[in-house]
Amino acid sequence: MIFVKKDDLKTGMRLARPIYNKNGVLLYERNSKLTAQGINSIKNFGLIGIFVLEPAEPVPPMTQDDIDFERFQTICVFSIQEELDKIIQTRKYSRVQSITTNVIKNYGHLDRKINFVQNLRSKEDYIYKHSLNVAVLCAMIAHTMKVAVSDQLETVTAAIVHDIGKLAVSKNLMRQDTGAAEVQETLRNAEIAGIGMLEHVFANTPGIRRICMQAQSNLENLDKGRQTDSKRMSIGAKILCVAEVYDTLTAIQLDKDPESEVAAFKFLLNNPGYFDRQIVNALSRSINILIPGISVELNNGDKALVLAENPTNILKPLLLTFNDNRIIDLTHRAYDGHLEIVDIMKTMDNRHVMDINMLKRQGIDVEEPVYVETPEEASDAEE
Repeated sequence: MIFVKKDDLKTGMRLARPIYNKNGVLLYERNSKLTAQGINSIKNFGLIGIFVLEPAEPVPPMTQDDIDFERFQTICVFSIQEELDKIIQTRKYSRVQSITTNVIKNYGHLDRKINFVQNLRSKEDYIYKHSLNVAVLCAMIAHTMKVAVSDQLETVTAAIVHDIGKLAVSKNLMRQDTGAAEVQETLRNAEIAGIGMLEHVFANTPGIRRICMQAQSNLENLDKGRQTDSKRMSIGAKILCVAEVYDTLTAIQLDKDPESEVAAFKFLLNNPGYFDRQIVNALSRSINILIPGISVELNNGDKALVLAENPTNILKPLLLTFNDNRIIDLTHRAYDGHLEIVDIMKTMDNRHVMDINMLKRQGIDVEEPVYVETPEEASDAEE
């Protein structure tokens, strides 16, 4: 599987992932061959490129949850883009409440974890995709923690609008190195101005602005190495901080490699003064990170398979090493400070490398994912 920029697409290439329009209608199924019309459509959609399969590569497996998440992201990103742009122009909102309700309806009531798969982002669509992902994470965390419905609503709404100030920054500036001090200062000022805008837009619900303001202040203190008074922060602001940083660290961008989920969790856990441990734990109970069947890399260079999760410490599961079939329990004191997971093995499109069959060979009974077949696969099976 490879990523191909839109200008390099050629007819006959096979899609690795489905493509939907802004209404969620499936336009191109996985394994579909690109036509000249399809290439023009992809360019008109504003996509920077797509993942395609190598000539003899099989279609990557996707569960129904994966497909639903991909479709949901497409629909909501367009909705958030239209709504945030309208708020900037009119200083009024019209659909943000319905977007919030939709996020909570789909991801604020789940009784299971999901694969939180990141989509590739460009400088132009980064804020819209980021806002959606942060909102989804906030909805799941709030549900896991059983926070009040009113707090969940305010927190998810704040997640959707928290970066609105950055949309005022010129696109030319956003294309520059966002790590540069000058650009960071401009973005920070824009973010503060955006929070001021929210005070006017959400005058009847001041809690939304308060969540954004407290979260922004906390993360600025983290960046500058200043202490923060977390006791004064609302539960919504604490949740927003965790979701914001996790998504930022793991986001996929053309010009920047993402941090692994393991590295992101280590960062959150290693900064308890800024990120509430209970909320970080709630995040680990909401999304799949180190679940049975996932392949990982260790700091000694070995690769291993996760045999069992560790509910009390997500970073220390039970492992089976590939090179000598040795079972390792990372909670054992012999490994403390010496052996740890440094990364999760991924496919090119950022999906976990899974090996359920190896678990079965070890006599371990796990719930196997149910993968959805493409029309071609279903047809071949019938024959």
